[in-house]
Amino acid sequence: MSRLDALFAPRGIAVVGASRDPRKLGAVMARSLSRFPGTVVGVNARDADPAAGRFATVADAAAASPTPIDLAVLCVPAAVSARALTDAARAGVRAALVCSGGYAEAGGAGIGHQQDLVAAARDAGVALLGPNTSGFFAPGRSLTASFVPGAGAVLPGSVAVVAASGGVNHALSFLLAEADLGISLAVGLGNAVDVTAADVLTYLADDTATTAVALHIESVTDGQALTTAIRALTERIPVVALVVGRNDVAEFARSHTGALATSWRTTRAALRAAGAVLVDDERELVDAITALSTTRLPPLADPAVGVVTAQAGPGLLHVDGLRGRGVAVPPLGEPTQAALGQLLPPLTYQANPVDTGRPDRGFGTVLSTVAADPAVDLISVYALVEPDALDLAAAVEGALDAGAGPVVVGLGGPRDQVTVQRQALRELGVPALGGPTALTVAVSALVEDARARSRRRSRVPRPPVPVAVPQRDLDEDQAKTLLGRLGIASPPRRACSDRAAAHRALDELPGPLAVKLLDAAVTHKSDLGGVHLGIRDPAALDAALDALEAIGATRFLVESMAAPGVDLIVGASRDPVFGPVVLVGLGGVVAEALADVAIAPAPLAVEDAGALADELSGRALLDGFRGGPVADRAALGGVLAALGDLLVAHPQIADVEINPLRVTADGLLALDAVLTLDKETRP
Repeated sequence: MSRLDALFAPRGIAVVGASRDPRKLGAVMARSLSRFPGTVVGVNARDADPAAGRFATVADAAAASPTPIDLAVLCVPAAVSARALTDAARAGVRAALVCSGGYAEAGGAGIGHQQDLVAAARDAGVALLGPNTSGFFAPGRSLTASFVPGAGAVLPGSVAVVAASGGVNHALSFLLAEADLGISLAVGLGNAVDVTAADVLTYLADDTATTAVALHIESVTDGQALTTAIRALTERIPVVALVVGRNDVAEFARSHTGALATSWRTTRAALRAAGAVLVDDERELVDAITALSTTRLPPLADPAVGVVTAQAGPGLLHVDGLRGRGVAVPPLGEPTQAALGQLLPPLTYQANPVDTGRPDRGFGTVLSTVAADPAVDLISVYALVEPDALDLAAAVEGALDAGAGPVVVGLGGPRDQVTVQRQALRELGVPALGGPTALTVAVSALVEDARARSRRRSRVPRPPVPVAVPQRDLDEDQAKTLLGRLGIASPPRRACSDRAAAHRALDELPGPLAVKLLDAAVTHKSDLGGVHLGIRDPAALDAALDALEAIGATRFLVESMAAPGVDLIVGASRDPVFGPVVLVGLGGVVAEALADVAIAPAPLAVEDAGALADELSGRALLDGFRGGPVADRAALGGVLAALGDLLVAHPQIADVEINPLRVTADGLLALDAVLTLDKETRP
């Protein structure tokens, strides 16, 4: 039995702070709970009336109740909530919902009130939801522990909502209801001092009434608990996540890697790696849940979509959106196209997408034909409702009877006609969406969910390359030496402790040369004038050394300059919530100015690490743009995976960064490197 059963499936409920005043929170909560089939009692020491169901204490209420009182809904001021919880626990209550505010979110005395409340719950072993939340509701149990009007009207269904905010919990639930999706459980976590998102997700893993979860995240305190819960839950049902904080600007750390890996990016990356499908707004969340709550593809590395459209324009919008999201829409095989040629007018496009022209009764046969193509894993259909020309639901049913695989449908037309068709399709187990964009989001969500489970099942852990890490920050030469042991190449170089050594390096190394300040304490040398390029002769070298000594340099790095290419920033940093993460982005000022970066938690497979480059907006620069070099994705993945492994294996490392890592015609070269230790681990 879960400790959350007492919260979400109680036998009896006590409203502590019940009031006769209909405007007060206690009265509102009592009204919301009035439909609950179990026992609901009020508690108010100053206005007890047992005949009316109000008792002086929870103990009195429990003594009079025919069923145990498992849940206390505390509608009392923050200053007395800890005492109220303790009293309720002594009477046998095992869970508490605290909706009122005035706790840590208010600052001042509220911080102490929250600490007292948490201590009381911990000492009593009570599962505590809140404080500072509008509550939760479970329509299938007729349980509405919410003070938001209208929550009780949400119909039961199979979608669970887990939201950081009570307001967002209700907003998402109402949007899902508008899309004809019922709710199994909807929870607003509030301050989440005890019951967290991870706890609710773990609870839902055993809830067979739930077929999909909508997750809203604002902040995370225990990254491992959250990702572990998502990973376990997505083995059974899909999770669609909306992470708030796109415009979070983290305070710049010593390395650019740490600065660019904002909490929003890192949270999204961690949730995606755990198996969640990510969306950008609440509308996308509803569209994704519409599909995933109804159907789910098997684990596939790259599911391919066959698109059938009754109208060319909307179909093109849909296909354009799919390809922009990296979803495969491959050409159909020649036998399939030949069969379609016998079914469709000659001027229609039949390779994929398949444009039927104005649809007729043969539409179902077209669907079956496309579904039979060996390259197709999912059929996506768009059509305007035209009752005189096509019964779309009947056509889809015929295709399903003929063995067609998963089908997703987008509909357009008058509301009443669309509603009828949508309901008929859902009775067939077919998700029905609105316009082409909604259809694109839904199909993309199905594809991403399948890919995530495929990645998880196909990746085999590998041992990291063993390297010794000194117990101090490394300068550029030392960092490159360590990276070399990991198989990461850099140009020929010499670490020089005086001018004479620098001149010997000039004679020994292929030119032109770069001459740099060499100091582990200086991570951004160019900002100080610590880098001089294009050195070819002794006079130029002396001038560079003079300039470096003028800014305090006592040691120098003399290095052959690399061939032209495309510069990347790659690195690994230790996120305080999620642990080691790796990052890749376009190098130079582009990474900082545009934040065009991709992130993933470590450790990760070489294949997944290399694929991060394809998430960059500037990825075309890595594919031979205007005759430039092509980045070897496997080699890049090897670099990123090695950096992640380094942090996983060595907890004393705070971050390691290569900026730039140059893509050249001859491969990847680390042109600058920095490794810093965690401050707490330094001797």
